[in-house]
Amino acid sequence: MDLTLPPRVTDRAFERLAEIAESAGNPCALRIAVEGGGCSGFQYDIKLDDPAPDDLVLEKGGQKVLVDPVSLPFLSNAVIDFSEELIGARFVIENPNASSSCGCGVSFSI
Repeated sequence: MDLTLPPRVTDRAFERLAEIAESAGNPCALRIAVEGGGCSGFQYDIKLDDPAPDDLVLEKGGQKVLVDPVSLPFLSNAVIDFSEELIGARFVIENPNASSSCGCGVSFSI
């Protein structure tokens, strides 16, 4: 794993987060975490959350994406995006550290 590069958030992901905050009527931050589990060994946990003091905060236009220090090495150089397709819309992570992933893209192995 290359631990030198932080994850990158696309404009499309920040725009979607701004839409969520506007519909909620208050600012919100998107937390991206990596946890043990899933069919491939690790899984992403993506949720709205409040910042913690030791989080890496990626910010644009007042929108924030949070990554905790434990998850950061697993997300080094990853791209956090928002995908809208006929089957649904969701935040997605293109992770160069993942050696394999499951079909749904939620779990991965390193």
